[in-house]
Amino acid sequence: MSTKAVASEAGESRLDRVGIPHSLRWGFLGVLIFMTGNGVESNFIAPHMSSALGAAGAPLVPTIIAMYSLAVLIASYLSGALADLFGPRRVMLLGFGVWVVFEILFLLALSIDSVSLVFLSYFFRGFGFPLFAFAFLVWINAVSPRRRNGAAVGWFYVMFTGGLPTLGSLFAVLAIPAFGGGRLGEAATMWASLGLVTLGFMLAWFGVREPTGRLRLAPEDESALDVMTSGLRLTFREPKVAMGFLVRLINTAPEFGMFVILPSVIADEMGWGQSRWLVMTSVVYAGNILFNAAFGALGDKWGWTRTVRWFGVVGSAAGLLLWWYVPHMVPAGSDWGYFASLVAGTVFGIMLAGFVPMGAIMPALVPAHKGAAMAMYTTAAGGAIFLGTGVVAVMQPLVGNTGVVWTFVGLYACAFVMLHWLKVDQSDNAEQRETG
Repeated sequence: MSTKAVASEAGESRLDRVGIPHSLRWGFLGVLIFMTGNGVESNFIAPHMSSALGAAGAPLVPTIIAMYSLAVLIASYLSGALADLFGPRRVMLLGFGVWVVFEILFLLALSIDSVSLVFLSYFFRGFGFPLFAFAFLVWINAVSPRRRNGAAVGWFYVMFTGGLPTLGSLFAVLAIPAFGGGRLGEAATMWASLGLVTLGFMLAWFGVREPTGRLRLAPEDESALDVMTSGLRLTFREPKVAMGFLVRLINTAPEFGMFVILPSVIADEMGWGQSRWLVMTSVVYAGNILFNAAFGALGDKWGWTRTVRWFGVVGSAAGLLLWWYVPHMVPAGSDWGYFASLVAGTVFGIMLAGFVPMGAIMPALVPAHKGAAMAMYTTAAGGAIFLGTGVVAVMQPLVGNTGVVWTFVGLYACAFVMLHWLKVDQSDNAEQRETG
């Protein structure tokens, strides 16, 4: 079955022309609202759990959160594999159901101070949002015309990161005091997040009627086991898929590494305080969100691989060095020095958006196995957290923070080299030729 865009066949709308398939428009909005609900807790969940579980359970909170991240990583792979097997629409329903059931159990567990139930329910809730959001990303790749695939992926990330953590955190800032503040206000806000997640799902479920997402995407002659393991097998069988996986893994690893080493530098060493550090991270994320769609569209016009190489890799490496060295070159505690450091960090955040076309490159490498390719892409997105923090853990004792930064620059250099082998034909006719 051809996965050409339905919108292109029926006549293009204004949304089609900017990169959002008209047939999926309500799904994009659904992802934004769903991820807003998912991101409501992002800025207070750790201290909230510590307070709820008391002295006995508080030391386990970092482990609970780490295991949640592991569930996200596993679900990131499963989202693509299951979408290939059952169709993206069913996987989105599964993700919504998992999120709601285990969020309710999690909130009830917090209310009775049950450490074991909190651990289990929060772990399994981690499977929810990747199944919902990344299955929709597979749907986007199945429907969007290849010439605009980069822009479509860019718009997906505008919605994804616009919800988590941006609008989710803003909702929490307004809702917590409205519900009375403190631990009770936080708990009520998390209960309210159920409404946002449900609204996002309803918009996607009832608003999107595009037929491709209801169908199995994998070849009919492949067994369920073959489909579920196809991403792993592709990675070992196809060197280009393995390299694409590594490039996406490297993409945001420095972001998470800097979030480990920079807080003490900006807040304490440079004397700008925690509040200004939090403002800096918000601005960096905002810059990234604003440019996701722009770099996706640029990739469609200028070339996906070229955009990733020069803006994603070279641009991010330069921005990373600026974000590290500028704060050390300006007077500590000065307002203009903080502003200069803020600009440097924003350059890094903007250039990270240059990697957006990787979401179009990966499925284009193996068009007959888009779900499998996207499984590895989304797995790499989750794995970047572990790589980023792992580099800090291993390299910081050996070479210090500056050495950590240059280690990340070295990883970007590796990505630059690997991109030489990741060139794909972006024309709409290429997919028909490749799939026969």
